[in-house]
Amino acid sequence: MSLTIRLLAVPQAAPLLRHAVREHLGTGASPDAELCVSELLANVIAHLGEGTPVTLRVTGRATRTRVELTDPDPYGQPAPRQASETDESGRGLALLAAVSLRWGVRREPAGKTVWAELPRA
Repeated sequence: MSLTIRLLAVPQAAPLLRHAVREHLGTGASPDAELCVSELLANVIAHLGEGTPVTLRVTGRATRTRVELTDPDPYGQPAPRQASETDESGRGLALLAAVSLRWGVRREPAGKTVWAELPRA
């Protein structure tokens, strides 16, 4: 059972995606899945710009949930950075790493997919 949504990366999409993920996963879902979706979308907006076409995929298994966001940039290499106390941004991938069992980047011919696997609650 999976959820796939194609959309343009805009800030207004974040609450709609969180709601769709919550509805799709139902009871037993990790609330961190919603956080991951928001952070992945925010990274696309920050680094590729508003209006970038993306595809969200969420798959749930008995013990894990996988969240993926695909964008059209095959060259960008997402990497966590050390944000200072006064930085207003730069913590998204650190949050992703903190709440997920594992995460990574998969290169594709027409872009890349950033993914995270989360435990089911």
